[in-house]
Amino acid sequence: MQTIPASKQPTKSILERTVGQKPGSLNISPEALVPRLFLVSFDEEWYEAREFSDYDELMEAYREAPEARHWIDVRGYGNRELLERMMVDFQIHPLQMEDVVNDYQRPKIEEERNRMFIVSRMITFTPDKKIDDDQLSLFTGENYVLTFQSDYEDCLDILRERIKGGKGAIRRKPVMYLAYAILDVVLDNYFPAMAQMGEYAEDLEDCLFRNPNKELLSQILDLKREVVKIRRIVWPERDKINEILRMDDQMVPHELKLYFKDIYDHCVQLMDLVDNYRETTSSLTDLYLSNVSNRMNEVMKVLTMISTIFIPLSFIVGVYGMNFSREDPEGGINPLNMPELYQPYGYVTLLGFMALVVIGMVYYFYRKGWLTKD
Repeated sequence: MQTIPASKQPTKSILERTVGQKPGSLNISPEALVPRLFLVSFDEEWYEAREFSDYDELMEAYREAPEARHWIDVRGYGNRELLERMMVDFQIHPLQMEDVVNDYQRPKIEEERNRMFIVSRMITFTPDKKIDDDQLSLFTGENYVLTFQSDYEDCLDILRERIKGGKGAIRRKPVMYLAYAILDVVLDNYFPAMAQMGEYAEDLEDCLFRNPNKELLSQILDLKREVVKIRRIVWPERDKINEILRMDDQMVPHELKLYFKDIYDHCVQLMDLVDNYRETTSSLTDLYLSNVSNRMNEVMKVLTMISTIFIPLSFIVGVYGMNFSREDPEGGINPLNMPELYQPYGYVTLLGFMALVVIGMVYYFYRKGWLTKD
């Protein structure tokens, strides 16, 4: 089961309404953004990109160029009527539109009537060291690619600039190539996020050697959870691309499968990175516990040496603290009872002897190397 980010979790009221409802019901979150409508139309010689405030105007512009290729981009879900109209115009199944609106789906692909419904997740590594993932829902048609996303900002601006500049093969290839290009850019943006995660792991490792503390352990465990989260995203992404490669040539032309094979290779590389980061975070935890244990051992060594030094001193002081009288009640002398009590330099002599004991023990510890750090 995929972990749902806190910022992406449906509110309690949404969950209550979905219980028992018929499949395909559109439950729009109260926090959903007002939809913004974008249309990018192009062929080898012509290009046009516009934002529309009215859906009818967008559809009119789309229908005016049936021979061109179109990218219809909807950002925001906060208009049920608009989504229902698009379901009719683009023949979207209610269950698929339900997956679009409930934007915490795992990456997947569905094939229906020579069209595809693809779910991907766009990720970024935020300044607070968390993985933020947004859903990108994509539908393919004969001459269009239709995308839905919940936020206004995404990682696809670089692709829009490529289409505008006529760079690459996007303007010449069939519309399925545009779908590939979108998925390719989404997955390419995983690598910077993973690199930032790796740099953060290295910073945590450096901090571990300087000052291991509970706050640092908490950061390591948080990073470990983020690695698990991104693994749950990358794994189905790989399965999704593998399923595309197994489709017949009518759905995905043979010459385009080579491009999707390149995406599959990217997914494999990402899985290798994720596995490396899993091992890194586990080793960081072990390193923290080892450092804490070493620090505790150093403390215990110091305390043990102090106790060892004071054991003979305590014995000497205890012996001379015994109250055996030098003289008996009849005035006689007990020669074996503390004869040093009447020595004029007995106190100084005893202190000097105790000092020699301390110096001798410290020298012994030094020769053994116990006073130096490993």
